[in-house]
Amino acid sequence: MRVNDLIKERILVLDGAMGTMIQRYKLEEEDFRKGHFENHDKPLKGNNDILVLTRPDVIKEIHEEYLKAGADIIETNTFSSTTIAQKDYGLEGYVDKINFEAARIAKEVADKYTKANPEKPRFVAGSIGPTNMAASISPDVNNPGYRSVTFDDLKTAYKDQAKSLIEGGADLLLVETVFDTLNAKAALFGIRELFDEIGCEYPVMISGTITDASGRTLSGQTTEAFLISIGHFPLLSVGLNCALGAKQLHPYLKILDKDAPFYTSAHPNAGLPNEFGEYDQTPDQMGKEIEGFLQEGLLNIIGGCCGTTPDHIKVISELASKYKPRNKDVDEE
Repeated sequence: MRVNDLIKERILVLDGAMGTMIQRYKLEEEDFRKGHFENHDKPLKGNNDILVLTRPDVIKEIHEEYLKAGADIIETNTFSSTTIAQKDYGLEGYVDKINFEAARIAKEVADKYTKANPEKPRFVAGSIGPTNMAASISPDVNNPGYRSVTFDDLKTAYKDQAKSLIEGGADLLLVETVFDTLNAKAALFGIRELFDEIGCEYPVMISGTITDASGRTLSGQTTEAFLISIGHFPLLSVGLNCALGAKQLHPYLKILDKDAPFYTSAHPNAGLPNEFGEYDQTPDQMGKEIEGFLQEGLLNIIGGCCGTTPDHIKVISELASKYKPRNKDVDEE
C-alpha cells in the first residue's frame, strides 16, 4: 500500500528526534571518523549525518527503536546532508554517499518491519533540512542586501540531495524545519526539476518552523503566508515542527486545518527547553497535549522533534490509533 492511500485511512505516525537518541550513545571523535575519515583535517564530532558511514549500527538501532514504538514513517539521518551544510566540515564531496547510505539503511529496517507485519507498512522519508544559510536574510547587520547563498545554489544542493535519497530507497521526501521560505521554495524547485528529469514523482511533505510566540518564521512569515508561499506545489502534506512544544503549536495548526488544501502534519518538541537547553516533558505529558489535536481532527501525520524519544512516539502512536484523521478540503490532484 502506498502512503498516499494509507493517509486517507488513519493518522500516520512519524518518528522522533534523531539527535536526542544519538546523544545517548556518548560518541567520541573517533566514532565520527571510523573507517572513512581518520585523516580528515577538521573536527567531525557532532556531524551526526556522517554516522551512516562511520557508525551505521547506531543509526540502524535508532530506526529500529522508533519502528518498535509504532512509527509508520522514519526519517533518514540526513538533516544536514547538503553540500552547503557539509562545507563547514570539509565533506561536500561525500554528500551523495551520505544520503544514499542513510536512505538505504532506513529502507532496509523499514522493509524488515513491513515484511513482519504487512498490515502496517512502514515508509522512509528523506529528511531535507534548511541548511545553515538563509536566502532571505543577510548575515551581516551592516549590509542588509548581502546574501551568503543564492537561490540557484540552494536549488542545486537540494536537488542533488533529493536524487541521492531517492536512489537510496526513500519513499517520500520531507522538506523540514523551514525557517526561511525562500530556502524551501528553492528545495521545491529543485525537487520539481528532479521529478521531471527522472520521469517519476514521489510524495513530498513540507514542515515549517514557528520560531517564537510572535507566530512567525525566522524570515518573518505568518502561518498563512507560509502556506500561500508553498501552496503552488502538489504536496502530500504541510505542517509545523521544532522550536515550540505541542501546546504552543496548537493555534497555528488550527490555521493549517482551516486553510490547507493538503494533508496536515506536526512533529513538535517535547515541550520547551529548560535553562540547560534540555527537554523535560515526559511522554505522558506530551501525549496529553497532542491528544487535543487528535480530538479536534487537526492532523493526518503526527510525530516528535527535539527531545522526543521512542517512549514519546509509543504514547503518540497509541493515541493516534484512537482517532480519525483530518479529512477536509484536501486536494487529491
